[in-house]
Amino acid sequence: MKPSGFPLCLLCAALLLCLAHAWSIKRCLISMDIHHIEKSFQGIKNAIQTKDVFQNVTILSASETLYNITPSDVCCMTKDILGFYVDKVFRNHEESDPRIQRGLSTIANSFLRIRNALEQCKQKNCDCQKEATEKFQIIVRNYEQMEVKAAAIKSLGELDILLSWISRNYQPKAATK
Repeated sequence: MKPSGFPLCLLCAALLLCLAHAWSIKRCLISMDIHHIEKSFQGIKNAIQTKDVFQNVTILSASETLYNITPSDVCCMTKDILGFYVDKVFRNHEESDPRIQRGLSTIANSFLRIRNALEQCKQKNCDCQKEATEKFQIIVRNYEQMEVKAAAIKSLGELDILLSWISRNYQPKAATK
């Protein structure tokens, strides 16, 4: 009995669909200088984190939210979190120190540019799956459970967690030796 070509055709079709999906995800990747943002944050990190009076509380809650995002949800989660920071965190934070304000403005402007670039991708392929949407809602709930100013300080103090996650998900992987 001669084997049918159907399984081979099915395998080829599945491979083409996977490649098309992977290509569409890569289109959503944007170029960003994460080191510039990290440098801006490092310059103000201690000043921000010393204002945080709730050391035992987290907004980003890394183990529950950011570190178990599927690759297909990275684009939408990034867009949602950056929008959250631009629309809530930076707007709700009042800063009197001009040096800290300049650093925060630099970061906020970078987040806005990245979010706007991801907004253009959203129409194509940047929708969150249910699990990612639920994880984002955890972040929002954590923020809303605190007083607004304290929540803004806490979120700003956790920028290193967010920047590390962005760096890991968007920077090219180094070649292993």
